[in-house]
Amino acid sequence: MGEGPGTAEEMIAEAKKALWVMVGFLAIIWAVQIFNALNGYDLTREYGIEAREPGSLPEIFTAPFIHNSWAHIEGNSGPLFIFGFLAAYRGVKKFIAVTVLIAIASGLGVWFFSPSMSVTAGASGMVFGYFGYIIVRGLFDRHRIDIVIGLVMALCFAYQFTSLLPGEAQVSWQGHSFGFVGGIIGGWLFRDRRRKAVAAEPETTLLTDPTLLPKDV
Repeated sequence: MGEGPGTAEEMIAEAKKALWVMVGFLAIIWAVQIFNALNGYDLTREYGIEAREPGSLPEIFTAPFIHNSWAHIEGNSGPLFIFGFLAAYRGVKKFIAVTVLIAIASGLGVWFFSPSMSVTAGASGMVFGYFGYIIVRGLFDRHRIDIVIGLVMALCFAYQFTSLLPGEAQVSWQGHSFGFVGGIIGGWLFRDRRRKAVAAEPETTLLTDPTLLPKDV
């Protein structure tokens, strides 16, 4: 989707935008959590994703803003901010496109594969999507700094990979796994596409019979 910011000034400007985007994202989900908790978590039941319920498909885009408890949102907030910022610092426009893709992938995974009658909400699918994205982005973009960032994040948060497999009944491994895959796909789809250098055409040399050249008078 085009090349990312090239100069240091552009990268700093995009990083500032990314910082405020994630601050805004966290402010929204915490405001929603306060309202939700005060109302007996009615928002979770109304705007969470109900498995295989056709009318619940639009909730794919609302569920990431809603959490089931204070412990739930506290556990998601730190990784969401870190991974989200690292996913966004090279370009907020690309980040938004990646976010939409991750939300759809994670939400559909929950909708198709969660237990019947279950309602799922929370930003953890987005967390794992951003995690997958920053791990592979450097490889696809061939940016050394992003390769290092991806490697460091993978090593520091290696324990997160256990949440990609079935485990605790109250943990949506479906959202985690499909979000993670969505982030990897996003790294490929929205990679920087460098233009291939056009090979210079070889110079042509005209061979002319010197006897046919005009002579000086």
